[in-house]
Amino acid sequence: MADKMDVDAVNGEREEETVGPASDLPPERIIINNFDLIRQAVDAFDSRFILRALRSISTLRKSDKFAEAIVQGVRTAFPKPSMGARKVLEDVLPDNVTAMQNGTSAPSAEDKKKDASAEEQQLPEIWAYLGILVQVYLYDTQQFQEGADFSTNFVEKIRSWNRRTLDQIGAKAYFYYALFHETLDPKPPSKQSPVIEVRPKLLAALRSAVLRKDNDTQAAVTVLLLRNYISTADITQADLLVAQTQFPTAATNNQVCRYLYYLGRIRAIQLAYTEAHDHLESATRKSPTTGPAIGFYSQSMKLQIVVELLMGDIPERSVFRQPALEAALYPYFKLVQAVRVGDLQAFLRCVTNNEGQFRKDGTYTLILRLRQNVIKTGVRMLSLSYSRISLRDICTRLHISSEESAEYITAKAIRDGVIEATLDHQNGHMVTNPQRDAYSTTEPSEAFHARIEALLGLRDECVMAMRYPMNKHRQELSEAAKARERERELAKEIVEGEGDDGDGDEGGFEGM
Repeated sequence: MADKMDVDAVNGEREEETVGPASDLPPERIIINNFDLIRQAVDAFDSRFILRALRSISTLRKSDKFAEAIVQGVRTAFPKPSMGARKVLEDVLPDNVTAMQNGTSAPSAEDKKKDASAEEQQLPEIWAYLGILVQVYLYDTQQFQEGADFSTNFVEKIRSWNRRTLDQIGAKAYFYYALFHETLDPKPPSKQSPVIEVRPKLLAALRSAVLRKDNDTQAAVTVLLLRNYISTADITQADLLVAQTQFPTAATNNQVCRYLYYLGRIRAIQLAYTEAHDHLESATRKSPTTGPAIGFYSQSMKLQIVVELLMGDIPERSVFRQPALEAALYPYFKLVQAVRVGDLQAFLRCVTNNEGQFRKDGTYTLILRLRQNVIKTGVRMLSLSYSRISLRDICTRLHISSEESAEYITAKAIRDGVIEATLDHQNGHMVTNPQRDAYSTTEPSEAFHARIEALLGLRDECVMAMRYPMNKHRQELSEAAKARERERELAKEIVEGEGDDGDGDEGGFEGM
């Protein structure tokens, strides 16, 4: 990232930014440079500088001296040891890191009063940014209980400040707050899990974010609540949350992807497979396919494959040929092969061999629903291969226990529209009807319409996601007012000039 970048100021002029995070700088220097970015964000009321400061966390957490850098940043922002903000942050850091020379003289009452006034003058955004770094350090060092205790007080302090420049920092603070409680024992889906205790605080944060029009915190907390409900199998409460809240349209792309993924999982559990497939397809299209986001993309693709199978469709083979997903999707590839040919025995072997992986992915209960789909697919393959086949042959090929069960399964497949056939109950045969030409139906136009609708929806979402500099309209209004003023002055000068020219001409004529 360049050290200098021209950015739009509030007054419309061009300012030159001379500070910013760089990967080749020491971590303490990056943190101190981020203080300048945060001050610029507060002065210009522009959240882009806050996002730049938060984006450097991935670089900072990889440093071996991350804790020392945090301490250096805390003492740079709050130089006096008696400052309460400094004590709160240093108390959760290791003692060997904080045991640096602070001076041994005890502060007097007058010094404490000066420290308190200096602490009040310091920006809350800088203290909140340092709190985020402390959360990241506690999570990376697996101090989950300390992180949960610190985050509980931390998010309450952030919520007490009603400042729009704290929105992005508050959203990340609530993310780590929920993450710490997920790692505590007993873990979900236990009903005694600590994740249930954080729901009232998350709901209160959601209510405050909606009232304050804090889109970042609203989107983050909504996603965290959905994740919380799904982790303990409280699908009804998650559905009520979706029905009674509105996800902000100005949310970031990452939050939109997570929201669509959890919404797709909820709809899949509720048997609304078509709606679930639409949400999951949107989530996979919006999600990055490389870098750290490959885990989310892989998880979304696994759930989307299972939902497609439940809908009666077969995923394309190109899905499983992606280099980054080939190993992760191999069990699902074997599953699709068994469902595609309608081999019930191969399906049961695949489920048994990969049960642990399916449970880890959270798709095991959905995959168990595929048994009937496998049988229906087998019946469909037989109807395409034979114009007439006996129920006994269906039992033999699909490994069904009795002809009566085969008749019931075939009748249900005919009623659901899976196959076009009739049952000859007297002779015990299934007679397939002649196939119709697909181009004589509305299927091609419906598929074409679905593609156009998806592209138009993507275009509308891109337009809504565009960001503009804040108070840009004020700059345009001021420029328009200045232009009108210049026009009036020019018109006045022209009128005065014409008057002067007229006086000179008359005098010259008389002189002649």
